Amino acid sequence: MNVSNIDLAILAAYMAAVVAFGIWVGRGARNLADYAVGGRDRPWWLILFSIVATETSTVTFLSIPGFAFGRDMTWLQLPIGFLVGRFVVALFLLPPYFKGRLFTAYEVLHERFGGTTERAASVLFIVTRTLADGLRLFLTAIVLQEMTGLAIHWSVAAIGLATIAYTVTGGMRAVLWTDLIQFVVYIGGALFAFKVLLGRLPGGWDQLVEMGGAAGKLRVFDFHFDWSEPYVFWAGVIGGLVVTLGSHGVDQMMVQRYLCARKFEDARRALVVSGFVVLAQFALFLLIGVGLYCFYQLFPPIEAFDRTDRVFARFILAELPVGVIGILLGAIFSAAMSTLSSSLNSCATAAANDLVLPRRRQATSQAGELRLTRGLTLFFGLAQIAVGIAAQRLTSSVVSSVLGIAAFTTGIILGVFALGLATRHVGQRAALTGMVLGLAAMSWIFFATELAWPWFALVGGSLTFIAGWGASKVLREEPA
Repeated sequence: MNVSNIDLAILAAYMAAVVAFGIWVGRGARNLADYAVGGRDRPWWLILFSIVATETSTVTFLSIPGFAFGRDMTWLQLPIGFLVGRFVVALFLLPPYFKGRLFTAYEVLHERFGGTTERAASVLFIVTRTLADGLRLFLTAIVLQEMTGLAIHWSVAAIGLATIAYTVTGGMRAVLWTDLIQFVVYIGGALFAFKVLLGRLPGGWDQLVEMGGAAGKLRVFDFHFDWSEPYVFWAGVIGGLVVTLGSHGVDQMMVQRYLCARKFEDARRALVVSGFVVLAQFALFLLIGVGLYCFYQLFPPIEAFDRTDRVFARFILAELPVGVIGILLGAIFSAAMSTLSSSLNSCATAAANDLVLPRRRQATSQAGELRLTRGLTLFFGLAQIAVGIAAQRLTSSVVSSVLGIAAFTTGIILGVFALGLATRHVGQRAALTGMVLGLAAMSWIFFATELAWPWFALVGGSLTFIAGWGASKVLREEPA
């Protein structure tokens, strides 16, 4: 990729401005509530856009248009499931988080089962999130390396350190406000690129519809059933629904945003409305992919694409004017930094509240709690940079496999939450047994079968629930 010095300067200025803004807006945190949950007084619309930005990564920004370019719009079945799942989360999983002054999702498990279950779930979240997001950092750094020629380890460090700078200093307030800016930048960039793309087509929108429809690119629904196919209606709606129960119902990275709301009703509104925004966002990305297919049918590239997720990036660099390219590159990195900053803050909050402070809270001042959480944020930032640097030794197939681990670990945690909500006789040892057996079973399913990833949460959650329920019949322990 050849990027002009002007565009690189715009990208560098944008990243510097985001860091400076994050540090400024997050200044003045006095205690853990300020730092971890934004003082519990953030407006619902700010939380809404943070939710959307957090679940949108650079991989999403580039790969979803590539999906429609190479296939069709059947990926949109998954956001439909995500939307339905948000309503279920708002009805059944969200209320318990507002029955106390919580900092993490897993404190609910402490109340129901005990501290060991809370710590086990928190460790599972921290390990998989650090691994998965470290690899996402690596994939984003590849883009920077190809643009600048910078060595991959320096590319990883540059993106990671920029994100660490404002996340460590500003905490959740910085994360929420920078998420909003990054959402505006990447959606604005995508809309501008789509406008340019339509202008390049001789027939504009009408030609996109005509050519895309004739090629089958506008197909949204596929009703055939195949356990190994992730982009069919049943996997999208049913699997996507259960994935959302895990990712938005019991995952710390999303739950922490709800806890920033002024009241339960605000958190519920932000969660539900975010589903409609996500659906519209992915429809836009997929339409861009259809437009790219039409464009390159009319104007074939000199060099064929070796991977579909390179198509949008090449269009940006080859067809957009100097200056605008820098803004679009800023949009790509916005998607990455919003996910990474949320991950660092959530891992640090979970580690502090679930693992460290329960043993020493009485002896730790508010200032000490704040220092601890900031130190853990820095630690997890460096850990993700280390994972990103180490990832260059892996093959692309291994990277893709490891990224999918988070998809089934959320199902396991969801199964433990289901044990707590749906039963009264299951105790801590049975819940931990269910978690271990569920993790073992899902590890085998993940590596030894062809089950499509949208089913991971449903299968993992069900296996964990059944194993825990069965263990309770054998152990016959008194529940907490």
